[in-house]
Amino acid sequence: MRHDWISKMVPGVRVARGYKRSWLKPDLVAGAALSAALVPAGMAYAEASGLPAVNGLYASVVPMIFYALFGPSRVVIVGPDSSLAPMIAAAILPLAGRDPAQAVPMAGVLAILIGVLLVAGRLFKLGFVTGLLSKPIRVGYLNGIALAVTVSQLPRLLGIHSSGESLVERLASLSEAILGGGINPVALAIGVGSLAVIVAGRFLPWKVPSVMFAVAGAMAVVAALDLAGHLPVVGALPQGLPAPALGGIGWNEVAALIGPAAGIALIAFADTSTLSKSLAGRRGERANGNEEMGALGIANIATGLLSGFPVSGSSSRTPIVLDAGGKSPLSGVVAALLVVLFMVLVPGVTAFLPTATLAAVVIVAAGSLVDVRTLLRLVRMSRIETLLLVVTFLGVAFVGVLEGIVVAIGLSLVAFVRRAWDPYRTELASVDGIPGFHDLDRHPEGKRVEGLVIARFDAPLFFANGEVFADHIRTLVDGAPWTVERVIVAAEPITDLDTTALEELAQLDDELARAGISLVFAEMKGPVKDRLVRFGASARFSADHFYPTLHNAVRAYKESTGRD
Repeated sequence: MRHDWISKMVPGVRVARGYKRSWLKPDLVAGAALSAALVPAGMAYAEASGLPAVNGLYASVVPMIFYALFGPSRVVIVGPDSSLAPMIAAAILPLAGRDPAQAVPMAGVLAILIGVLLVAGRLFKLGFVTGLLSKPIRVGYLNGIALAVTVSQLPRLLGIHSSGESLVERLASLSEAILGGGINPVALAIGVGSLAVIVAGRFLPWKVPSVMFAVAGAMAVVAALDLAGHLPVVGALPQGLPAPALGGIGWNEVAALIGPAAGIALIAFADTSTLSKSLAGRRGERANGNEEMGALGIANIATGLLSGFPVSGSSSRTPIVLDAGGKSPLSGVVAALLVVLFMVLVPGVTAFLPTATLAAVVIVAAGSLVDVRTLLRLVRMSRIETLLLVVTFLGVAFVGVLEGIVVAIGLSLVAFVRRAWDPYRTELASVDGIPGFHDLDRHPEGKRVEGLVIARFDAPLFFANGEVFADHIRTLVDGAPWTVERVIVAAEPITDLDTTALEELAQLDDELARAGISLVFAEMKGPVKDRLVRFGASARFSADHFYPTLHNAVRAYKESTGRD
């Protein structure tokens, strides 16, 4: 029993017990392939987040080890990601004053706060919260992130200095520097060359670690031509392992980071959950969102305690493990150990690594976030969802990442309320040759029963649409070609009812009763009936007001009136 509990809480133990010897070689190969991408990507995303490059390596190593123990997915790789970089920078740099020495502990505290929020979400089973991020919001957010990240990396690619917090300010500063002749031609040549190598590698018929080739090639050129003094370089990394670096942070800074932590936690979990579910679907398995949330929280707490910064599932590095045939979390552990060896044995090699090359790595990664196809599809399908996508894109790109997401979520909720407030509604009738009752708007040849109106309202009844529902019934009654004696509500789509809507329903019932019209319901769900009882409406709407099916309700009316 104790072993079962341990295996449930620490999935890595369960994987270790069932580990097959045939998995070892693929895991070792996958780990080696992954490590080649972790070093440049980790350093690049650290600098994009406003942090020293070495912290990107810490954030690449620590989370993978902890996710291997606590993560429910066998092959998801957790680490720094381009989609989080601008949010991290936006959260910590204003507080740190762009001082790397202060930015590191800020980033650590931010990761810990995110981890605590995610673990709390796991305990309270809040894995469903990613539903707040609809497809249009996610696409708009990613496209906005891609633009913001690309603009933030252009100064490094060009070897120039620029300032500004917002996208507009950065573009203005960048334009001023370019027009002033501040471009470093050596950095530009190295950066563009690195971009070309990385992009070209993606179009080759065979898979090659083009990022690693670009990084190694750039360092070789800088070392061979003695260019280190002619362009910005990363410099030698400090030798050693990750260690705590949380000093100098006060409660005021912690409080200021709680809001950004909540937003980043939502995005990080959404990205990781989506990746985990897609991989589980390929394997015929099921992903548990709550377990994923808890594991990601633990990984963030661990990396925050050891000089890292917020992390999420990586959609760019996970495929490396899959393509290399990785079978278990051991591939991530192997990659982490190889990166540790790099930090311990040869940290000085980055003395020749141009920051322009790291900028190229980030720009290519940001480019992979762009999704124009979904935008074009939404333009054809839904104006409201297209508007949500565009507003999210503009908000994230020009206002701020977190602010843009908050506005987009608010608009999404408003759009939901609008759809519920003004849902589809119609009248039903029978159609020759087709069983059941059907929409008269789609089947104008449908046959009504004299004296009867069958109404359908496709939404829960609540304070915003109770009157809309009542007006729908009144419109059908007034437009009927005969005197109406009974209204049957096809209530299956009505999934909820609040007290305000109940009052509207009671007033409608009184109004119809005065006109000699009875109001009944067919196929009403049990929970909605229960709410009627709890609201004290059972005396008004007794059992004879409800029918299990529309067919029963119509037949009862015909039998009571003798009509066909």
